Amino acid sequence: MIKQHVSGTVYGVVLNDHASLRKIGSETLEAAPYKGAPKAPAMYIKPANTRVACGSVVCLPAGATAVEVGATIGLVMGRAAGRLSRDNALDAVAGIVLAGDLSLPHASYYRPAIREKCFDGSLPIGSVKPLVDLGKLVISTEIDGKVVEQRSLADLVRDPAQLLVDVSEFMTLGQGDVLLVGVSYMAPQAVAGSQVKISADGVGSLQFSIAGAQA
Repeated sequence: MIKQHVSGTVYGVVLNDHASLRKIGSETLEAAPYKGAPKAPAMYIKPANTRVACGSVVCLPAGATAVEVGATIGLVMGRAAGRLSRDNALDAVAGIVLAGDLSLPHASYYRPAIREKCFDGSLPIGSVKPLVDLGKLVISTEIDGKVVEQRSLADLVRDPAQLLVDVSEFMTLGQGDVLLVGVSYMAPQAVAGSQVKISADGVGSLQFSIAGAQA
């Protein structure tokens, strides 16, 4: 039984899959302001106000009409971990969680997307499950009963072990912290009234709904 739970900081990365790099395009990445694909993990934080449980209703922020649903897996740290190597990186992981990393649609990753990524309830997250072979994991996203995306973690630029190595090179991840392995660029969008389900074989499912902005 997995006793570890999400109690610390949740970190995410962008542009960590080949499909997203193709979608954004080499011409865009080579031009200003990026001037090249990321040479290190391009990270952001999902603070405590973003976390909600399976079955939650997520209200859109005022003025928003849709959210991108970034289906992903989070690595839950079982101990403090700094300067990991590929040989021991996954030993520091207590389990994994399904997560719906919600973002207000935005095209640029150059500036920190605080407003877009950190609104209340923007990280529905499942219960901690045992670590599985993530290279074989396929995450499916359904909106209103229709499959809108299926993504394989075999497509990651930095697989989970390498991502842990690269992140822990410059910062220590604490027990209970979560490292999301990456979301799709311009992920599928949900609107007020949408019912969302994220699932992966061997990991279970995560369900939540989207509501309009509160008055």
